[in-house]
Amino acid sequence: MRFACGFLRLAEFMALVSFAAMPSMYNKIAGGSSERIAALSDGIFAVAMTLLVLELHAPAREAIHSEHELRAALIVLAPKLLVYLMSFLTLGIFWVGQQTQLNHLERSNRNLSWIHLAFLFAVTLMPFSTALLGEHLELRTALVIYWGNIFLLGFTLYWSWIYAISVKLVDAAVSPAVANAICRRILIAQSLYALGALLCIYSTYLSIAAIVIVQFNYAIAPRLGREAETS
Repeated sequence: MRFACGFLRLAEFMALVSFAAMPSMYNKIAGGSSERIAALSDGIFAVAMTLLVLELHAPAREAIHSEHELRAALIVLAPKLLVYLMSFLTLGIFWVGQQTQLNHLERSNRNLSWIHLAFLFAVTLMPFSTALLGEHLELRTALVIYWGNIFLLGFTLYWSWIYAISVKLVDAAVSPAVANAICRRILIAQSLYALGALLCIYSTYLSIAAIVIVQFNYAIAPRLGREAETS
């Protein structure tokens, strides 16, 4: 009987120790695959990019009775088309940036996985901020919210890379020059986006034009010989 009671107490003690150690052990083994982050990201980016185009509605057939009316309706639709293009470029640029980081990781961990989930949260907001700006192109509040979405994307992407470097999740073969290039690219891009957003003080249209120019620079420039850049 005493042996049974002693065994029961030992089992209870071991259960308590195991329960106390479980969160720490789980945190060490959770979120270790950067490939799974990449797979989830591809799906979320694909959905977000598809949702953008749903805000573009072709002119209703009942309202169009001539070539002139169709052209006039398309001219009215042009601002929304511009915002769609701007957001598609934004998501494309950040998708390339995230994939670049993931390709240079040796492994992931739980904290980094959640940072990338925060980044993907910002991605899912893009269709909303795009629709808001498309409907209120002339209002500064809509433009600031849209820029805030871009800032959140850049902030979380920068955070993920700095964290990965600090806890040595980056592949050992990655040189300091490459690591610094990724940081520098994000910081410069975010500074340019912020300057573009500030132009809304004068005109939201001027601000949008500046943001589009920045986006085209980052989308096209690597093809013009700047292979040293990595995202």
